[in-house]
Formats: sequence, C-alpha cells, structure tokens
Amino acid sequence: MDLKNKRVLSGIQPSGLLHLGNYFGMIEKMKDFQDNSELFCFVANYHSLTTINDKDSLRDFTDDLFINLISLGIDPNKSTIWIQSDVPEVTELSWILSNFSSVGLMQRSTAYKDKISKGFKPMMGLFSYPILMAADILSFNAEIIPVGEDQKQHIEMTRDIALKFNNAFGEVLTLPEPLIDKKKSLVPGTDNQKMSKSYNNIISIFDKEEIIKEQVYNIVTDSAGLNEKKNINSPLFKIYSLFLNGDEINELKNRYETPGLKYMEVKQELYEIILEYFSEFRKIKTDLLSKPDDIEDLKKIGKNRAQEIAREVLDKVKFATGLI
Repeated sequence: MDLKNKRVLSGIQPSGLLHLGNYFGMIEKMKDFQDNSELFCFVANYHSLTTINDKDSLRDFTDDLFINLISLGIDPNKSTIWIQSDVPEVTELSWILSNFSSVGLMQRSTAYKDKISKGFKPMMGLFSYPILMAADILSFNAEIIPVGEDQKQHIEMTRDIALKFNNAFGEVLTLPEPLIDKKKSLVPGTDNQKMSKSYNNIISIFDKEEIIKEQVYNIVTDSAGLNEKKNINSPLFKIYSLFLNGDEINELKNRYETPGLKYMEVKQELYEIILEYFSEFRKIKTDLLSKPDDIEDLKKIGKNRAQEIAREVLDKVKFATGLI
C-alpha cells in the first residue's frame, strides 16, 4: 500500500504504563508514518473511561502518555498529536453516528464479547466503543488506520457506519482502510497472550528498572530440562526477537535448539537489551518533565490543529443532516 501523502491516524488509551506492545505494535510504525505520510496521533482518554473510574489516575495516565509519545519520537513538528478530550467535536460526531449504527452491528463486536468474557462490566460505553472509535477516525478524514488483527473488525465497522451515512446524505465522510502488519502487530505478553495492561502481562518502557526486571523474569517458560531443546513458540523467544534482525533471530533459534540453554540467562540478556534500547528515550522524557510549560504549549498546538479539522468535518455532517 502506497502511504505517500496519505493521512494516517492512530490512538492509544492512557490506561496505565506504556509497554513493549504499544511500542512495537504501534509507535515504532508511527515514527515511520510521520516521515512518509501525514500522521495524526491522539491520547484516547475518553476510551479509558471504560476501565478507569478514578479521577487522579486518568489525569496522570493521560499526561504521562502524551509525554511518553513525544519522548519515544512522535515529533509535534512533523505530526499532529493531541489529547482526545481536548477535541469535543469527536463526541458530538459520535452521537450523530450512533443514529447510523445498528444494535446488531455492535453485538457482533468480538472485542466486546472478549472483554465481557474476561469479567468487564457490560456498560454502554464498552458496548458503543466502536462508534466512538468511528468518530475518532471519521472526524479527521483519516485514510489509513494501522491496527492489529484484533482491531480490524472495528475499522470494518467504521466503514459500515460511514457508508450508511454517505448513502443517506452523499459523499461526506472519508472511508478508511486498515493497515495490518502481521509480522509485529500482535506483541505477546509475559503469558503469551496479547500484551495488554488489561491482562496484567506487560513489560514497561519507562518504569523503574527493578520493576522491568521483575516483569521480564516473570515471562512464562516451559519445563524443558537443561539438556533438552527449548520451544521457540514461547513468549520469551518472541519478545526477545522484537529487538533482533533476521540473522540474530536465527542465531537465537539455534541457541534454543542446542541443549544447555538456560532460560534465566536469556531473561537477563533480554532485560539488559531493553534497558539499552530505551535508554535514550528515557533521558528525553526526564528532560521533557523538567519543562512543564513546554509540555502545555505542545498540548495546545496539537489541540488547535486537530480541532480545526474536526470542526470542519462536524459542520459538514451537521449541514448534511439538517442540524445546521
């Protein structure tokens, strides 16, 4: 897919500490997009209300994620980066779109079913999550949405909603296309499920070193003996491979297939690699935190850029529907 001059949009929920899944599943790609495309990136704090009901936690997580994204290389001079709740036009569009979103479409959401099966309360925010996600995308005329396989359905639902609206009122909304990198889109957690704060299986990027070490050492391994071959279809191998090139992955595979490999040694290597890989990013964040006025200025710049576009789209929608 040719991404030259395409508008790419991506969002991350501020529901806790940023982790390897966020970086390799999304942020690393976003840094490429901002050099070759038109990147729009937002902190999805409205979405976090489905899991966070504590005022201080949500505020702190939101601010921390905004700072983390910039620290990790999302450049406000190249991209538009903002906090979702700073652009209320999105939630207004979400209400309008809800009138073009069938209950049956929402009921088919596999993400909703998965959350409920894992003990999440069946609240309307969680149920109508795809409609707000559709508004996030459609408010900015986004053309390309990089997602993992588990989020592909939400982009299809966005297209369904936009098509239904356009069929009624003309070509008002831009239909997005999903961009799926099957190689790295699903980063495993310490238990081999998708890495997610919801599953408590993450490896953090900016946490204290001792906590990162504990998380790495908690990666699930099998009971293979010292003189047995080790299983490469394991979270330890998969997570380690994120930091390696093709030749290095083959070398690690050979080590796994050679008797004598100790999992604890591999975990220690991985821990050291993680600290080295993110050391410069951690320094940038420390420097940024010492300049709170600069952070607030960056928030305002992103808000103004995003709000200008979202207001134009919302006005078109309201005019088309007869609301104005």
